[in-house]
Amino acid sequence: MSGQTPSLAVLVLAAGQGTRMKSDLAKVLHPIAGRPMLAYVLDAARALSPARLVTVVGRDADAVREAFRGRSEFVVQAEQRGTGHAVLETQAALQGFRGDVLILYGDTPLLRAETLERLLAVRAAGADLALVSAPVAVPGIVVRDARGGVARIVEATDATPEELAIGERNTGVYALGSELLWKMLARVGDQNAQGEIYLTSIVELAVGEGLRVEALRLDDGEEALGINTRAELAQACEIVRRRIALRHMLGGVTLVDPERTYLDWDVEIGRDSLVEPGCTIQGATRIGERAHLKPGCVVESSRLGDDVVIGPHAHLRPGTVLGRGVRIGNFVEVKNSVLGDGVKADHLAYIGDAEVGEDASFGCGAIVVNYDWNTKHRTVVGARARIGCNANLVAPVRIAADAAVAAGSTITRDVPEGALAVGRSREQSHVEGWMTRHRNRKS
Repeated sequence: MSGQTPSLAVLVLAAGQGTRMKSDLAKVLHPIAGRPMLAYVLDAARALSPARLVTVVGRDADAVREAFRGRSEFVVQAEQRGTGHAVLETQAALQGFRGDVLILYGDTPLLRAETLERLLAVRAAGADLALVSAPVAVPGIVVRDARGGVARIVEATDATPEELAIGERNTGVYALGSELLWKMLARVGDQNAQGEIYLTSIVELAVGEGLRVEALRLDDGEEALGINTRAELAQACEIVRRRIALRHMLGGVTLVDPERTYLDWDVEIGRDSLVEPGCTIQGATRIGERAHLKPGCVVESSRLGDDVVIGPHAHLRPGTVLGRGVRIGNFVEVKNSVLGDGVKADHLAYIGDAEVGEDASFGCGAIVVNYDWNTKHRTVVGARARIGCNANLVAPVRIAADAAVAAGSTITRDVPEGALAVGRSREQSHVEGWMTRHRNRKS
């Protein structure tokens, strides 16, 4: 849909305690492929361009509001008394609104915007109340009449054996007019063992009044998966990563083994790139065209240019920027560093907090010593510089363009352009008591 839909309000219920997650983190903030599960629900809702988008929060309300500041209005359900009560808490915020209301859940993140558009189309076609049904393990059984309309919703505890055999279940996702919503909720009581107001009761009331209730049936329950446990969270992660992998492959990226490639939602990869099994690419990583990521590498919140090659089990930590044609060897770690075009870092090297000019190279075991146990310092390596095997560059230090560092050297002073630096000690010496004095200064 394009433009704002002035007659639509979307309510997202996200106030649940999430006790079965057994976590100190609010359930809707648990990540799926690098972003909180609630982000998927809000994105699907925003794709409908509603006039109002209201999220009901409860536990950890401040944390949820902070995580999604500017992306939704928020209403606090201070006392959790059921889903119907949560919706009633939004009535004051929606005072004066006249139109359709779509009700979603913060812990049901896999519903696609296209599915929600289909539900709204069912409502627009004349249904007084439209709901989403699916073959999922929830207690509300959808019983249809001879015309195929919804006759009633039966709780599994009250169902006959014939009704229990029905696989179509009520997901609790509804679209209906605002006036009908408030009218029905006003009639729903809390006379039950839990003393809660159940939103599902509005379906029974609507059917009882002879109103037209229609269900959009999903053949696959995957979209309607609700997350209440860590096992269901893992299941949702698998589904989302499958969707992400498909999106990249359709965009021209080769994933040798999609099921063993772990891509976060916000990752971008250029066409004709090749990602081998076991790679993990996280955060807002951007990878150029014709890149080759070899098995087991990890890339976090980094930017990689065209034609880069990342060796097996390399680790690119946040803040890494690689220019065109950079080659990173196996078991190399790069962190918060900018490597110019054509730089090569062979196996078992570490480059941290550095700026490296084009066509420079690092030999096996070369290390940028960026941390003095108190502060992290920057290192600058000029274009075409050569850093030998097992060399240590003790920051802050500057290696000028076209300079070289001999293998096994420890470099503590700047190296001028074109020079060869050799920093090998002929014999071992000790500074007695140095660590004790350092700890005393630090404390």
